[in-house]
Amino acid sequence: MDSPNREDYEMEIEADERQREADNRQWEYECQIERDRMEMFMMYANHPHQHQASGSRGSSSTRKTVKLNKEDGQRRLMQDYFTPNPTYDAKAFTRRYRMPPALFNRVMNDVVQYDDYFKQGTNAAGRDSFSPHQKLTAAFRMLAYGCSADSLDESCRMAESTVLLCLRKFCSAITNIYGAQYLRAPTVDDTRHLLHHAAQRGFPGMIGSIDCMHWEWKNCPTGWAGQFTGHKKKPTIVLEAVASYDTWIWHAFFGTPGSNNDINTLGVSPLFDHAVQGLVPKVSYVVNGKMYDQCYYLADGIYPEWAPFVRTISTPSNQKKKLFARCQEAYRKDVERAFGILQQRWAIVRGPSRLWDVQTLGNIMLTCIIMHNMIVEDQRFEYGDGEEVNIEYENESNPNVTWEPPEHNTPTLMEYMARHNMIRDRLGHHALQNDLIEHLWTIHGGE
Repeated sequence: MDSPNREDYEMEIEADERQREADNRQWEYECQIERDRMEMFMMYANHPHQHQASGSRGSSSTRKTVKLNKEDGQRRLMQDYFTPNPTYDAKAFTRRYRMPPALFNRVMNDVVQYDDYFKQGTNAAGRDSFSPHQKLTAAFRMLAYGCSADSLDESCRMAESTVLLCLRKFCSAITNIYGAQYLRAPTVDDTRHLLHHAAQRGFPGMIGSIDCMHWEWKNCPTGWAGQFTGHKKKPTIVLEAVASYDTWIWHAFFGTPGSNNDINTLGVSPLFDHAVQGLVPKVSYVVNGKMYDQCYYLADGIYPEWAPFVRTISTPSNQKKKLFARCQEAYRKDVERAFGILQQRWAIVRGPSRLWDVQTLGNIMLTCIIMHNMIVEDQRFEYGDGEEVNIEYENESNPNVTWEPPEHNTPTLMEYMARHNMIRDRLGHHALQNDLIEHLWTIHGGE
């Protein structure tokens, strides 16, 4: 085998020398890093207090520990509200927690059973953690008063980060536990009850009023501000809701950027998803001697001329239309009252939101709506429904409501398009409005 030539040999020698030089430089670099580390260690060891004072902001070495004494806070909280003879009576409890003690205890038991985070345990130091009463009180105070998390350390003896964690976990638990029950679409019994009340008010077939509400988002990211800023001139998020006569909210769709108006929000809303899938109760009712088979909502003038919407008349030309406009606008206030009660009861959705992500804001809004409906239900059982049968309306207030399961789990294209066209039927919209005008004039025309 031929020996390597002289040029190849010299190239190998040069490559070895370059490698040794690179290794030496790397070794010198590592030695210098180690010397720097030793110097910093010696400086810190000789002058520890000086380095603590000049440390980075927010570091654990400079943070002052506040002993909140959560055990004392727990004792005071229990004595104030949760003992057999509390300092504050049930009326004060209801005013501050927005619900009576029995309903609060029900919520607390369900939340503790759902999420172990709310159970009282023992930390690594052998001390008891925060009790369920403290954690739920922190969440309720933020929802009810819209206060900052930092302001609750005096009453709940809880740090700001813990308060925010309690709020997030509480809202997640409430939506998962009660969402299916208190955010449900009207069942057969619900629909029959709503139609009965609507007929008494002179609007047979009406199952609620629809409108939108804006919640200001103070901490909206700058890059999203234009998308979320509309006529309010500040970033907002839209809530579309349907409310009935007792302010129960039957439909809630939250998350549309504030630059969208009510029509844009309706375009992405799931309001009619069940209707086009055939998953709503079958109804039939009579208005002015004519039979109808589709329920409707009272809406303001911005909503489209669709069969499920009954809008007001902005410029009524005769007495009949004036009467209709007055009654429609009066009963459409149901949803406005629901918004007012929701914001008055849960101040967190009345003022600007200081949280950062849309998902958390959505959970907070749905939690407030769920607990609003729970309170409405509790008051309904406490005070009675206040239902009075008006014999004058009985001839036309007997709606037929049944449930017929759809023939297919997924509607065919023809079924989907037929239901879609029935919802957007402009002729049906005008026919129903004209019949309601005559119906109301027949009832109230002589007044």
